Amino acid sequence: MLIRIPYPHEPQPSEITPRSAYLNRRSLIAALGVSAASPLALAQSAPGGGKLAKLPGARSAVPGAMVLDKPTSYVDATSYNNFYEFGTDKSDPAERAHTLKPRPWTVSVEGECAKPGRYDLDALMKLSAMEERIYRLRCVEGWSMVIPWVGYSLSELIKRAEPTGKAKFVEFTTLADRAQMPGLRSAVLDWPYVEALRMDEALHPLALLTFGMYGEVLPNQNGAPVRVVLPWKYGFKSAKSIVKIRFVEKQPRSSWEESAPQEYGFYSNVNPGVPHPRWSQASERRIGEDGLFAKKRPTLLFNGYEAQVGQLYAGMDLRKNY
Repeated sequence: MLIRIPYPHEPQPSEITPRSAYLNRRSLIAALGVSAASPLALAQSAPGGGKLAKLPGARSAVPGAMVLDKPTSYVDATSYNNFYEFGTDKSDPAERAHTLKPRPWTVSVEGECAKPGRYDLDALMKLSAMEERIYRLRCVEGWSMVIPWVGYSLSELIKRAEPTGKAKFVEFTTLADRAQMPGLRSAVLDWPYVEALRMDEALHPLALLTFGMYGEVLPNQNGAPVRVVLPWKYGFKSAKSIVKIRFVEKQPRSSWEESAPQEYGFYSNVNPGVPHPRWSQASERRIGEDGLFAKKRPTLLFNGYEAQVGQLYAGMDLRKNY
C-alpha cells in the first residue's frame, strides 16, 4: 500500500543551515564591506550567478514593493528550493533542473476573456516595462528569504486579456513534462501543478508576473522562464514555469488542496495566528542568517504586507478562510 505523505513537510534538523556555513557567509559579507543600512545596495553586491542573461528592471514605485530587509544571497536563494517537479529535497531543483528547457516557451491565456491568445516568451516579456521589486518570501514550512525579483504586475497581462464579467478567478497551470522534470515520476501530487487566485488578488499591484531575479533571468530551479510571485501568501501559491493562465467563474481546486485539504487552504495567506496542523506559524527562520543558535523571527500577518493587501480580506474569517 502506497502511503502518500503530504508536502510541504515539517522542517527537519538536516534542513537547518549549519552554523559554520552561516558564519562563513557573514565573514564574506564583512570582507566585501557591505553596509547593512542599504538593502538595495546589498542586493546589488550579491549579484546573480553571472551565467544567465541579464534582466535589469527599474526600481518599482508600487507601495510595498521595495522592502527594507536585507536580501538573501543569490547562492542561498538558488540552492535551497521547493520545486517538486525536480524532487522533494531542497537541493534537488538546483541539481536536476538543468534538464528544463526554458526556450522556446509559450503561455496560453484562455477562458472567460474577450482576448484569449498564446504568447511566446519574448512577446510576454515586452508586454510591460520590467521592474525590480524586493519581496519577502515566506514558506509554509517556517523558513523565509528576501529576494530581488524582476517582472511587472500580473494585472498588465490580465487587462490585455479583457476578462468577462464571468471571470471570478485566475487559474495557473505549470509545465508537466516527464522528459524535463524527473520529479513527476513521484506520487507527491497529481500533476500538472495547479494554483489559482481570486480575481481581485490577481489584479493587486503586488502580484508579480516574474521573469528574473538578482538582475538576471530566472534560474531553472526558481521557476524559469516565467512564474508568479505573491509576497503576502505562502510560497507554494506562487506557481512556477507557467504554461497556461485561465479565467474561470468557479473557484478552482489547487494542487495542495487536492492533496491535503485539511492542511492547505485556497487562500494560504501568511498568518502567524493560524498554525499548520503539524507546526506553528508564529515564527520563521531566515535562510542565510539563522545558524543553529540564532533566534527565529516573529512572522508578520500577510508577511508584513497587511497595509497593502489587508483590504482584500475585509470581513473574512481568516481562520476559516485559511
